[in-house]
Amino acid sequence: MNIVITGSIGTIGKPLTKELVEKGHSVTVISSKGERKPAIQALGAKAAIGSFQDAHFLTQTFNGADVVYLMEAWEGVGSIFDKNVDFVAAFERIGTNYKEAVEQSGVKRVVHLSSIGAHTGQGTGSLSLHNKVETILRQLPDDVGIKFMRPVGFYTNLYRYLNSIKTQHTILQSYGGDQKEPWVSPLDIATTIAQEMEKPFVGRTVHYLASDEVSPNEIAQLLGEAIELPDLTWTVVPDEQMLNGLLSAGMNPWIANGFVEMQAAQRSGSLYDDFYRHKPVLGKTKLSQFAQEFAQVYHNQPK
Repeated sequence: MNIVITGSIGTIGKPLTKELVEKGHSVTVISSKGERKPAIQALGAKAAIGSFQDAHFLTQTFNGADVVYLMEAWEGVGSIFDKNVDFVAAFERIGTNYKEAVEQSGVKRVVHLSSIGAHTGQGTGSLSLHNKVETILRQLPDDVGIKFMRPVGFYTNLYRYLNSIKTQHTILQSYGGDQKEPWVSPLDIATTIAQEMEKPFVGRTVHYLASDEVSPNEIAQLLGEAIELPDLTWTVVPDEQMLNGLLSAGMNPWIANGFVEMQAAQRSGSLYDDFYRHKPVLGKTKLSQFAQEFAQVYHNQPK
């Protein structure tokens, strides 16, 4: 098939492109950075350099595609530390551009990388933007099949805490404890998406993606063992303290408030209500395996 991938070759795009090329598909990868072209071509794919903010470019690139893979990347919108970025308007614009490009190009099969929390537009913090994009894409004609892929939190998100782990021996969050929650490996996401692209598309379907279920305290224990830091803890702080810390670090206020609201939904379990109603088969990459990868990165950090 002719397949178009948005989002360049990041933690999902790279293994997804590699897997699709190995399966014999013709893959075009959209990237906003021209310097990524050699790396894309090295994977056996074609590079299309342009922006998902440009509906005309998207339409041209989607022409002739059997399947398009759509995703919204925060970094493609702007820095979460830029107080002037309007992420709500930006995501709406991206969703509208995708909808227009799919309609104009005649693509009939769409895989959309959404997120846990996209089942509702309320109470999930910044994740509500994925609900907004899903809603826009659902306005496409009925003959366009869409698979909404909703992964839970990525293992790779744990890299955000490298500094506090190294300097304070803790992961600081506004939720924690022994309540298990689902996590996912980007590699398992890529494998599932590649498989779903080759299966029939019927109407609009939702697919949750997860690899393991572990509690915050178990994460601290597993990572601590892997990096030989047995006193590593997961520390819970009040919402207000977390918010003030994010704001004092210069984070965009909308993102900071959304992050704290999302963690409140994790704490109450409401974030996962729909996930557990439609719980998927867990992927093969467990957190204990990721912990070894995390340890390599941790030990390669500057002293």
